[in-house]
Amino acid sequence: MKIRQIVFTRKNCAELLIKEEELKAGEVCVQTVVSTISPGTERANIIGESNVNPLREADLEPIFPRTAGYSSAGVVTAVAENVTSVKVGDRVAVYWGKHKDYNIVPEENVVKIEDDQVSFEEAAVSFIATFPLAAIRKTRLEVGESMMIMGQGLLGQLAVQLARAAGAVPVIAVDPVPEKREEALKIGADYALDPYDPDFVETVKRITKGGVKTAIEVTGLGKGLEQCLDCMAKFGRVALLGCTRDRNFTIDYYRKVHYPGITLVGAHTGVRPEHESYPGYFTNRDDILTVLNLCAGKRVDLKKMTWEIYEPEECTAVFERLIYDRQFPAVVQFDWRNNNK
Repeated sequence: MKIRQIVFTRKNCAELLIKEEELKAGEVCVQTVVSTISPGTERANIIGESNVNPLREADLEPIFPRTAGYSSAGVVTAVAENVTSVKVGDRVAVYWGKHKDYNIVPEENVVKIEDDQVSFEEAAVSFIATFPLAAIRKTRLEVGESMMIMGQGLLGQLAVQLARAAGAVPVIAVDPVPEKREEALKIGADYALDPYDPDFVETVKRITKGGVKTAIEVTGLGKGLEQCLDCMAKFGRVALLGCTRDRNFTIDYYRKVHYPGITLVGAHTGVRPEHESYPGYFTNRDDILTVLNLCAGKRVDLKKMTWEIYEPEECTAVFERLIYDRQFPAVVQFDWRNNNK
């Protein structure tokens, strides 16, 4: 079948192309309703940054074309004979799919949307939302502990809502962009601070009565991690969620990690159990179901974030904006409904 897909054909260029794909054993075909941009990952891909295994030098050389769009939602239109968990007509969230009008993916990469209260737009964010959710789990947050989120892009704003739902008090959002700090307060942060404020560390320690118990570092910057460590309480736990693509920075580990007993834990979404969840480490499917349940139960309100929706034909301009605009909205989606008529 002919499928329309957004492709990064060369550096700084996104185009809508036609490709051929066919359903194979164990796969599900989903007619996409909405797909969501993951700003950090997709910006890195389109500008040619390394976004694969940093330990293999060959991966550091950008290769095009590239594709993206791993969080979407739609309706099942076909299933292979051996597929049992979903049927034609089911509303589903899709993970590790692409920005395309039909996603043909393995059965395990679709999660049925059981509750009619969850919209396609929310479901299309559910997989991305599992990234900060996994980071929160890995900090072993206890109800009533403080949490600081360094960086207020999409992942940071999702982390704010999820941390609040998980019982963190106070929730401290950090970002140098004033508009993002304002957004953080609107969606549930108790405080929103500028990391460039000369009194930043002192302010955090005053607010938390001595230091933050848990934190999520989402910037991927060495300076962000260093500032985060400066704010931690003794025995604090820090989840490293931001993809640090620059290896050229150093940390005073003795004074900032060893001596205060700080726990640093990698929180890349690829570091998950494949089949069975356990405390602190949930599977993709179980975390997606958690996000969908939180949305249905009104524990989080994803629509509070700045939200913009575009037609797939506008992809070139949308991704150009992603490259250059520091105030790119938190949630940007492609609506494929007109594309599928």
